[in-house]
Amino acid sequence: MLQNYFKITLPVAYYLMNKWLEDFAYRIDIGIWIFLVSGALALIVALLTVGFQALKAAVANPINSLRYE
Repeated sequence: MLQNYFKITLPVAYYLMNKWLEDFAYRIDIGIWIFLVSGALALIVALLTVGFQALKAAVANPINSLRYE
């Protein structure tokens, strides 16, 4: 799901950032690699978060969960 959002927002963000940067006197070029790195970092954070929660649930003792319900 995150990958689909990234595919949609990448061209839009690239276009809008280039349009915004055109108005500056000292214009810099923004490369596509900035967006690729940010997308990769977002994917890594999402995978680590989900993986940690899945590992925590897999290691937990089900008796402790049932005791408090």
